[in-house]
Amino acid sequence: MDCIDYRRALQADPQHPTPEMQAHVAGCPDCRRFTDQILRFDERLQRALRIRVEASPDTGVVPLRPTSRPRAAFARRGWWAMAASALIAAVVAGGLWLAAPRSTLAADVVTHMAEEPQAWSRTDVRVPEPNLAAVLSESHVRLAQDAGLVSYANSCLFRGHQVPHLVVQTAQGPVTVMVLEYESVQTPLRFESQGYRGVIVPVPGHGSMAVLEKGAATDMKTVLAVATQVLSAISWTD
Repeated sequence: MDCIDYRRALQADPQHPTPEMQAHVAGCPDCRRFTDQILRFDERLQRALRIRVEASPDTGVVPLRPTSRPRAAFARRGWWAMAASALIAAVVAGGLWLAAPRSTLAADVVTHMAEEPQAWSRTDVRVPEPNLAAVLSESHVRLAQDAGLVSYANSCLFRGHQVPHLVVQTAQGPVTVMVLEYESVQTPLRFESQGYRGVIVPVPGHGSMAVLEKGAATDMKTVLAVATQVLSAISWTD
């Protein structure tokens, strides 16, 4: 049993490991750490399922309706912000869908990073607005000013499609963002491979978004913060 088979089996049933799984994890420190994460998440999930949510006595439905009706543009922006927060919260709560370093979406993202090493420069020079707009327009995307300092923007060929490849500067270092309109994931994916760590989050109706950093200067907390920041700043023009 290799690491991939072990992790798949563990996520299917974390409470009942087979003898083969026990033998593998006994000799694999990485999978022991992964197991600890899975078991902590499983415990949190069980606690969450025991939380009682009071429904409306009239309808039996938990009310989620806003008290006022905002303007359409603000509503769209607010929806994205809430969706972004919910997605990142799912990653923080679970934090353990580690992509296998084989022919996966995460592995292809990491491979692509090697093709543009110049993108990882730490700088306070912002990409000119016309250049950024030109890169984003190919994917029918706009980015609000509060997305952060974008120091690099390029339209890259990825899995047969042109996608925006951006770098956002943070206090801890540069963080790469790729808007993957044609790649869908069902759940948030955290990964670490070849010196990179990151997350791929689903974007309902618009594929997914990959956010990652290189080296030890930036931690996963920063990566998740940038993912939330950029997701909430995106608007779609189509």
